[in-house]
Amino acid sequence: MADLKAAVGQAARFGLAGVVSTAVGFAVIAVLDAGLRVAPALANAAGYLVGVPVGFMLNRGYVFRHGGAPGAAGLRYLAAVAIAFGLNQVVLRLAGQVLGPALGPGAPAHLAAQLAGMATYTLTTFLLARYWVFRTA
Repeated sequence: MADLKAAVGQAARFGLAGVVSTAVGFAVIAVLDAGLRVAPALANAAGYLVGVPVGFMLNRGYVFRHGGAPGAAGLRYLAAVAIAFGLNQVVLRLAGQVLGPALGPGAPAHLAAQLAGMATYTLTTFLLARYWVFRTA
Protein backbone atom coordinates (compact mmCIF):
# COMPACT_ATOMS: atom_id res chain seq x y z
CA MET A 1 0.00 0.00 0.00
CA ALA A 2 2.88 2.37 0.76
CA ASP A 3 4.29 1.75 -2.73
CA LEU A 4 0.96 2.68 -4.30
CA LYS A 5 0.72 5.84 -2.21
CA ALA A 6 4.28 6.81 -3.20
CA ALA A 7 3.55 6.14 -6.88
CA VAL A 8 0.38 8.23 -6.77
CA GLY A 9 2.25 11.08 -5.11
CA GLN A 10 4.99 10.84 -7.70
CA ALA A 11 2.47 10.87 -10.54
CA ALA A 12 0.76 13.91 -9.02
CA ARG A 13 4.08 15.76 -8.70
CA PHE A 14 4.97 14.76 -12.26
CA GLY A 15 1.64 16.13 -13.41
CA LEU A 16 2.26 19.46 -11.70
CA ALA A 17 5.83 19.68 -13.00
CA GLY A 18 4.52 18.70 -16.42
CA VAL A 19 1.95 21.47 -16.38
CA VAL A 20 4.70 24.00 -15.68
CA SER A 21 7.18 22.72 -18.27
CA THR A 22 4.42 22.08 -20.83
CA ALA A 23 2.99 25.58 -20.37
CA VAL A 24 6.44 27.06 -20.96
CA GLY A 25 7.00 24.90 -24.06
CA PHE A 26 3.49 25.39 -25.43
CA ALA A 27 3.74 29.17 -25.08
CA VAL A 28 6.81 29.11 -27.31
CA ILE A 29 5.09 26.73 -29.76
CA ALA A 30 1.90 28.82 -29.95
CA VAL A 31 3.74 32.08 -30.57
CA LEU A 32 5.89 30.53 -33.29
CA ASP A 33 3.25 28.34 -34.96
CA ALA A 34 0.04 30.37 -34.73
CA GLY A 35 1.58 33.81 -34.28
CA LEU A 36 4.61 33.85 -36.55
CA ARG A 37 3.52 30.98 -38.83
CA VAL A 38 6.72 29.01 -38.34
CA ALA A 39 6.46 25.41 -39.64
CA PRO A 40 4.71 23.24 -37.01
CA ALA A 41 7.61 20.80 -36.55
CA LEU A 42 10.11 23.65 -36.09
CA ALA A 43 7.82 25.48 -33.65
CA ASN A 44 7.41 22.23 -31.74
CA ALA A 45 11.19 21.67 -31.58
CA ALA A 46 11.76 25.22 -30.28
CA GLY A 47 9.16 24.68 -27.58
CA TYR A 48 10.95 21.60 -26.36
CA LEU A 49 14.36 23.27 -26.45
CA VAL A 50 12.98 25.72 -23.91
CA GLY A 51 10.85 23.26 -21.91
CA VAL A 52 13.33 20.37 -21.51
CA PRO A 53 15.71 22.07 -19.06
CA VAL A 54 12.74 23.21 -16.98
CA GLY A 55 11.43 19.63 -16.98
CA PHE A 56 14.78 18.12 -15.97
CA MET A 57 15.20 20.43 -13.00
CA LEU A 58 11.65 19.86 -11.76
CA ASN A 59 11.72 16.09 -12.34
CA ARG A 60 15.10 15.56 -10.71
CA GLY A 61 14.53 17.74 -7.67
CA TYR A 62 10.79 17.79 -7.07
CA VAL A 63 9.18 14.78 -8.72
CA PHE A 64 11.63 11.91 -8.33
CA ARG A 65 13.85 13.46 -5.63
CA HIS A 66 16.87 11.94 -7.28
CA GLY A 67 20.07 12.13 -5.28
CA GLY A 68 22.30 10.44 -7.85
CA ALA A 69 24.84 12.05 -10.10
CA PRO A 70 23.17 14.84 -12.08
CA GLY A 71 25.41 14.29 -15.11
CA ALA A 72 24.45 10.65 -15.56
CA ALA A 73 20.78 11.40 -14.94
CA GLY A 74 21.02 14.32 -17.34
CA LEU A 75 22.34 12.11 -20.14
CA ARG A 76 19.62 9.52 -19.54
CA TYR A 77 17.03 12.31 -19.42
CA LEU A 78 18.23 13.66 -22.77
CA ALA A 79 17.96 10.15 -24.25
CA ALA A 80 14.46 9.74 -22.80
CA VAL A 81 13.43 13.14 -24.15
CA ALA A 82 14.85 12.24 -27.58
CA ILE A 83 12.77 9.05 -27.65
CA ALA A 84 9.66 10.91 -26.47
CA PHE A 85 10.28 13.71 -28.95
CA GLY A 86 10.57 11.22 -31.82
CA LEU A 87 7.19 9.75 -30.89
CA ASN A 88 5.83 13.29 -30.53
CA GLN A 89 6.87 14.11 -34.09
CA VAL A 90 5.19 10.97 -35.45
CA VAL A 91 1.95 11.80 -33.63
CA LEU A 92 2.20 15.47 -34.67
CA ARG A 93 2.40 14.50 -38.33
CA LEU A 94 -0.36 11.87 -38.13
CA ALA A 95 -2.66 14.11 -36.10
CA GLY A 96 -2.07 16.95 -38.55
CA GLN A 97 -3.09 14.71 -41.42
CA VAL A 98 -6.26 13.62 -39.60
CA LEU A 99 -7.21 16.94 -38.02
CA GLY A 100 -6.34 19.17 -40.97
CA PRO A 101 -9.26 17.98 -43.11
CA ALA A 102 -11.57 17.91 -40.07
CA LEU A 103 -10.75 21.38 -38.73
CA GLY A 104 -9.61 23.08 -41.91
CA PRO A 105 -6.26 24.67 -42.64
CA GLY A 106 -4.57 26.95 -40.15
CA ALA A 107 -4.00 27.44 -36.47
CA PRO A 108 -6.83 25.34 -34.92
CA ALA A 109 -5.72 22.13 -36.66
CA HIS A 110 -2.05 22.86 -35.99
CA LEU A 111 -2.61 23.50 -32.29
CA ALA A 112 -4.83 20.43 -31.86
CA ALA A 113 -2.12 18.29 -33.47
CA GLN A 114 0.48 19.93 -31.19
CA LEU A 115 -1.56 18.95 -28.13
CA ALA A 116 -1.85 15.34 -29.31
CA GLY A 117 1.91 15.20 -29.78
CA MET A 118 2.48 16.75 -26.37
CA ALA A 119 0.29 14.15 -24.64
CA THR A 120 2.34 11.38 -26.25
CA TYR A 121 5.56 13.08 -25.18
CA THR A 122 4.35 13.48 -21.59
CA LEU A 123 3.34 9.85 -21.08
CA THR A 124 6.53 8.53 -22.68
CA THR A 125 8.72 10.85 -20.61
CA PHE A 126 7.02 9.83 -17.34
CA LEU A 127 7.46 6.15 -17.97
CA LEU A 128 11.10 6.49 -18.99
CA ALA A 129 11.88 8.86 -16.11
CA ARG A 130 10.25 6.64 -13.51
CA TYR A 131 11.66 3.32 -14.65
CA TRP A 132 15.02 4.35 -16.14
CA VAL A 133 16.25 7.94 -15.78
CA PHE A 134 15.66 8.50 -12.05
CA ARG A 135 15.29 4.89 -10.96
CA THR A 136 16.73 4.10 -7.56
CA ALA A 137 18.79 0.95 -7.28
